[in-house]
Amino acid sequence: MKRLLTSLACVVVGIASCAEPPSPLAPAPRASSSAAAADAGPAPALYPVAPRGNAADDPYRPLEELDAPATRAWVDAENELTDRTLAGIPQRAALRARLATLAKVETNGLPVVRGARLFWTQDSGTQDQPTLMTAATADDPPRVLLDPAVLSPDGKLSLGGWDASEDGTKLTYGMALGGGDWHVWHVRDVATGKDLPDELAHIKYYEPQLTSDGRGLYYSRFPAPPPGRELSETDHDCKVFFHALGTPVASDRVVYERPDHPTWQFRPYLTEDGRHLVIETGDGEVGDRGQEQIVVLDTKTAGARPTVLIEGLDAEYLFVGSEGTTFYFQTNQAAPKKRIVAVDLRSPERARWKDVVPAGPEAIEGASLVGRQLLVMVVKDAHTAVAAFDLSGRKLRDVALPGLGQAYGFGGRRASTATYFKYESFTTPGTILRYDLAKGTSTPWRAPVLAFDPSAFETKQAFYPSNDGTKIPLFVTAKKGLVLDGTHPTLLTGYGSFGVSSLPRFVSRNVAWLERGGILALANVRGGGEYGEDWHRAAMATRKQVTWNDFIAGAEWLIRERYTSARHLGIFGGSGGGLLVGVAATQRPDLFGAVAPLQGVLDMMRFHLFGEGAGWAGDFGSPTVEAEASALRAYSPVHNVRAGTRYPALYIVTSDHDVRVAPLHSYKLAAALQAAQAGPSPILLRVAKSAGHGGATTKSSRIDNDAELLAFFTRYLD
Repeated sequence: MKRLLTSLACVVVGIASCAEPPSPLAPAPRASSSAAAADAGPAPALYPVAPRGNAADDPYRPLEELDAPATRAWVDAENELTDRTLAGIPQRAALRARLATLAKVETNGLPVVRGARLFWTQDSGTQDQPTLMTAATADDPPRVLLDPAVLSPDGKLSLGGWDASEDGTKLTYGMALGGGDWHVWHVRDVATGKDLPDELAHIKYYEPQLTSDGRGLYYSRFPAPPPGRELSETDHDCKVFFHALGTPVASDRVVYERPDHPTWQFRPYLTEDGRHLVIETGDGEVGDRGQEQIVVLDTKTAGARPTVLIEGLDAEYLFVGSEGTTFYFQTNQAAPKKRIVAVDLRSPERARWKDVVPAGPEAIEGASLVGRQLLVMVVKDAHTAVAAFDLSGRKLRDVALPGLGQAYGFGGRRASTATYFKYESFTTPGTILRYDLAKGTSTPWRAPVLAFDPSAFETKQAFYPSNDGTKIPLFVTAKKGLVLDGTHPTLLTGYGSFGVSSLPRFVSRNVAWLERGGILALANVRGGGEYGEDWHRAAMATRKQVTWNDFIAGAEWLIRERYTSARHLGIFGGSGGGLLVGVAATQRPDLFGAVAPLQGVLDMMRFHLFGEGAGWAGDFGSPTVEAEASALRAYSPVHNVRAGTRYPALYIVTSDHDVRVAPLHSYKLAAALQAAQAGPSPILLRVAKSAGHGGATTKSSRIDNDAELLAFFTRYLD
């Protein structure tokens, strides 16, 4: 979750009131379920018995002890039950074979240019993990610089992040266990391909910054978690260090810390000239709350101390780049749809800030400074548009894009004459284009070879009314010539938190679904950033029910317009999207045939006690604030499971090494639903082993996961 984040709207479609709900196991009237699947799930007696405690409102709290023998045994039993239940789905093998074919195409990551040298990731189509490539220039043949399969033959370690020095002679890269957030960073000599002895551990989220002379780096680090707390320790006491290459890590000096604010975190950036270290400061992970403070350190002046350039944690302030003493920031301060401002280090008073790109009709999604131009990406009705400006703010041109999709990248340096960006849509795999900054033209750099026919599908955008009349954008992708007869298996997804915009993106799993006649729908619900900060704040804290209302209204619209029916409608979402579908399933179990919360935030009364959860209180509200706690309790999926209710089929997915959203969220929801289920549909829990928040570290494991997810929906959406 990066660069994110009146009373509660208590009336939900089909529910009369959200007054204080009963205990999770208290009897409740049965909800009629037109969505009940024909396939019976496991009999209640066959569900593994979860460890229980004495807390009336949280009986499954013992599952928070992730390494306890009872928890481990229960997780193993749940995985075995899921294996048995899904093993016999006849389409599963064919789905996996098709997914493997779709994955056997070469794909390339966005190139990073340092000097004349290029660095990028490449997957030949047969690798479990992409390799990191380099070439002396754009026209020279590439060579492999780093292969994760060599570093970790068993696939347990994955490449978590990387960057290169300004002269292209050194590479920094982080390796993660199971794709989790804890990284160990290394430094590699580009010429020899060999690692230096330096090794930096206990790093999360933020990439180290190599100095312009390549002799050291600045990095943000957390304390080592206590033994046994590696997966659940809260983020605290982040510090910025300087490490001189070739010296012991123990001697690294602290550059910046705030012991008076132990929950603050720091993302460091070095300016291109290496003179200034810019430290974006957030309460929790930087970007989660959309409120930053900016600290600057002059690295070239002996004895200089960090100084606060922008104070207050009152709005978003994201560093875009610098030109001499002029620093450019993206901010929503006094601009709900955001603006680009210039701040001069010599006179940084707010009254002297200059609007370079003022707020416009569309929300700014991101910006970069490259070739002495500002390339600004905006969200126009939930798809990307891009424009180029000079540093005075004069618009140079619009950047032409291939269609209504998502574009990102546009990185580079002051002397760059070109930049690279990636474009994708629901049926267009990520294509890298080279944009000529002087001519304003784009040419393909590395276009993927397709294993399917994108012309067989079409995407339409509709705008449906939520329960309060607000128009919500909805993308619907399906085979051309779709007949609206209410019978099509449909997968609806969304996100709606932290001000994050959900834009069209390509996922090969979706192609396999579409080819079999399924429909894919994406609802751009409030709580996201599609229309700026007002769209975000309309569904924060005590107003979070607005997000769930929007999503439920989208499901009802798809049924009303005869795309599908409740029996054929499935929903899925990951992380904050896992919360979205978890709430929808517990508030409207009659509306769906199958539901898949993936790595979801599901216990809203204790989320702040684990991992980086405390940083989410700015968006969700805090369980320690009475009014916000009441709102959280009213929709928390774990706390709103009703005994005697006919729930749709659920496939709850998590990972045992997820330190971002602790697996205990999924454990508790699965246990509560299994105990409460009154219908025939199964409640399944899948726990990926040695995996982090992404759920898979290798291509083969990702294909296995996707095949199982689609097989689940294929069976339980009839």
